[in-house]
Amino acid sequence: MSRKLPTKPNHECSRCTRLRSLILQNRAKEPSWHNGPVNSFGDINAKLLIVGLAPGLKGANRTGRVFTGDHAGDLLYSTLVKFGLARGKYERQIQDSLVLNNCRITNAVRCLPPENKPNGSEIKNCAPFLISELETMENLRVVLALGGLAHGAILTIIEKPKSIYKFGHNAFHELDKFVLADSYHCSRYNTNTGRLTENMFHDVFKRILTYL
Repeated sequence: MSRKLPTKPNHECSRCTRLRSLILQNRAKEPSWHNGPVNSFGDINAKLLIVGLAPGLKGANRTGRVFTGDHAGDLLYSTLVKFGLARGKYERQIQDSLVLNNCRITNAVRCLPPENKPNGSEIKNCAPFLISELETMENLRVVLALGGLAHGAILTIIEKPKSIYKFGHNAFHELDKFVLADSYHCSRYNTNTGRLTENMFHDVFKRILTYL
């Protein structure tokens, strides 16, 4: 089994001026929060990697664990438990009993962006960390992109054309080293507007399990 760990940013990473400035502002406002790059969660030997966009202000940016503390995490982690990809109880905090099973979660951008919208240079600056995740996960079979930006970030770093591998909810793309699966992001906006329902999200994971 692999013992090597992927490269990750340190807590004082300053690759992105705009994101660093926002972090420092939030540290002044909320000194007890994590307010720094949020690194991956889960076993490096897993077969499934889930890639989101970036930490949420009151979610991962606050708690320090990816998808923990906000609505997106509520749906994601309940779904992972339902399909046997996590066990324990998710309680919106890192001190809960949640443990991932054959699954790892990360973001295309590790730091909180203004208005939850990283720009192209910020995605590029964080790309080495996502590349390291993909290269280090020796057992990787499926990468799930939550949203079009995560989908695009993955294709860019593995040098695959977006014109051929187009994003679409519940679309699965057979690539050289893994299958790229797509889902609408499990954000509050998408679930409140009905763009993504719980059943739609579950359908993606039903298909993912057939590859694991």
